[in-house]
Amino acid sequence: MSNTTVANWLSVCRIYAHPRVVGMLALGFSAGLPLLLILGTLSFWLREAGIDRATIGHLSWIGLAYGFKWMWSPLVDRLPLPLLTRWLGRRRAWLLLSQITITIALIGMANTDPLLNLSHMVFFALAVAFASATQDIALDAYRIEAVELRLQGAMAATYQAGYRLAMILASAGVLWIAASLDASPSEYDYQSWRMAYLVMAASMAVGIATTLIIREPDVSINHLALENEKQVGRVIAGWNLNIHVIRLLTWLYGAMVAPFQNFIVRHGYHAILILTLIAVYRISDVVMGVMSNPFYVDMGYTKDEVATVSKVYGVIMTIMGAAIGGVLIARLGVFKILFLGAVLSAATNLLFVWLSMRGHDVVGLIFTISADNLSAGIASAAFITYLSGLTNSAYSATQYALFSSIMLLLPKFIAGFSGQFVDAYGYALFFSGTALLGVPVLVLVWLVGRIEFKAPPPADHS
Repeated sequence: MSNTTVANWLSVCRIYAHPRVVGMLALGFSAGLPLLLILGTLSFWLREAGIDRATIGHLSWIGLAYGFKWMWSPLVDRLPLPLLTRWLGRRRAWLLLSQITITIALIGMANTDPLLNLSHMVFFALAVAFASATQDIALDAYRIEAVELRLQGAMAATYQAGYRLAMILASAGVLWIAASLDASPSEYDYQSWRMAYLVMAASMAVGIATTLIIREPDVSINHLALENEKQVGRVIAGWNLNIHVIRLLTWLYGAMVAPFQNFIVRHGYHAILILTLIAVYRISDVVMGVMSNPFYVDMGYTKDEVATVSKVYGVIMTIMGAAIGGVLIARLGVFKILFLGAVLSAATNLLFVWLSMRGHDVVGLIFTISADNLSAGIASAAFITYLSGLTNSAYSATQYALFSSIMLLLPKFIAGFSGQFVDAYGYALFFSGTALLGVPVLVLVWLVGRIEFKAPPPADHS
């Protein structure tokens, strides 16, 4: 390899030293921390506390907050916050508010024993969910606006790295902390969980400090969005309304109507098929995932075993799967890997059927987690690539919030009944059912793959 080639590669790698790219690692950590603390890790805590599986399944509906974030994403995109927006700017103000809210709500969860006051735990978990979804909206907008197009790949890579590191801490880290402080592992100990969640609340300081340090993007509302607002404003002005009403209606159109109208106009009646695919693509994994931690508890796996195999090793396998997926997409195209990811996601759920028949088997758990998480990484890489291609840069924050919300809405709703299903029919039939849920996804991927849709215009970072 010539010196020139080496120099060129070193020059490319320097993009990861860009201050905003480095900052995205910490912001990704802040985004990834809350999710498992109100879903997977919380379900483990609740099951150990003796909460029944049906209730745990219903409480997974807390995650529906992520499925409805598109409803308030236009407000996060446009509404200024008193004092904070003037001090920090539009994106950083919402980031800081959501991060502080997450921290306070996590402290509330830590100081609530679900065995004594489950309703208070639900309240604080809901607060974490809504604040975390709001942080995601603001962070997606910041990521798109903060750097020019050539740095977007590096921003996405460091975001994913930070997000996955936080997931390890929020899952394996919590279980390790709780296990190390638990004086009697065979009995429920609230204080060990309390300290673990207080550590998680303190860890949000990483995101808060980063938000205070980074600079606000030097990008205003996209020119296309402004032009649309002007055109609608001229129409509304002819309605002989009060000037303040005209301004409000114009703002509401630009913030809440135009992003969705744009998607429908670009894709026509195909939009229904596309949105249906988005709504069900991850259904096998999401529905199965709610019962995975209760399954580990009921099979006799210890917190240390689950932390090491499922939470650390499993995340590493997911990252490997995503890397493999990226290479396959480059060589074979996104729709072939979308189809492959859907097949693997459904098929690997059958391994949990096999595992349920073996009882406490660490080697079997390692094999199952390897296959399941590797396939999940491939499927996620393909799905994120597909969603990115659908998003119009003129309405990035709102449209991406819409897609990611639809992605979770139906699966989370169905997952809420998973505990009742397990109680009635057992784990083996439940995991078999989640595999069958993936069959319609294959048909949808094939149908959508035949659609030729118009690509969105390139990003405008001027």
